[in-house]
Amino acid sequence: MKELGNVLNKLNLLGMKESLDYRLAEGMKSNQSYQDLLMLLLEDESLYRENRKSEVLRKRAKFRDRVALEEYDFSPNRGVNKSMVKQMQALRFIDENENILFIGGTGAGKSFLAQALGHAACHAGHETYFVSVNILFSQIAAAEAAGNYLTLHKKLAQTKLLILDDFALRNYTHHEATLLYQILEERYRKGSTIITSQVKPKGWKSLYEDPVIAEAINDRLVSCAHVIEMNAAVTYRSNYTPKKKMAVDA
Repeated sequence: MKELGNVLNKLNLLGMKESLDYRLAEGMKSNQSYQDLLMLLLEDESLYRENRKSEVLRKRAKFRDRVALEEYDFSPNRGVNKSMVKQMQALRFIDENENILFIGGTGAGKSFLAQALGHAACHAGHETYFVSVNILFSQIAAAEAAGNYLTLHKKLAQTKLLILDDFALRNYTHHEATLLYQILEERYRKGSTIITSQVKPKGWKSLYEDPVIAEAINDRLVSCAHVIEMNAAVTYRSNYTPKKKMAVDA
């Protein structure tokens, strides 16, 4: 048995190695065929690799909280019901390269839902990146100063799901608006973007110096988006404490 474990380890079949003892014991109890045993071991290996990949994607996504859609509090009049969440959880908006805009006041649960969808996307194998917009522009400025902005731009443009948190908290400079437009233009109908904002899309145009760029940015975000307005009458943050650990396959 030790030799078999060493071979599986050498072949990097770690999922099979982890479940080997259990599968052999169960197989002996039920007089299982070698073919069925092999199939179960291969399924264990496949699941192990899927979970490991999703965990790597979660780490790269840089989420602020580790949350799941199943944890969302469906309080009355919040603006989001179980049916809506179920539809979002299917991730068809990613398959269709559509956007989601979560609009609502502080504490409405916008960031929670955005991150929960991000975790679901990672579990499904989609490259995801979560960042607040102010930090994003700080990252861009640092990348420009270091001479590696093109690498960052490629990452932002090509990631399958980009989550921009706290959009429209302030006005944006012409340079920031131009960079944002370039990123969104490359992503348009090629990837999905989730926006959380306290300001409705019709109020975004006043954030930019150039009305032409403002119109272009709004078009790239809104024209293929599901706009979900959320009610913050009951502050979500006061009722929610993020869990320190969540199951990999949640």
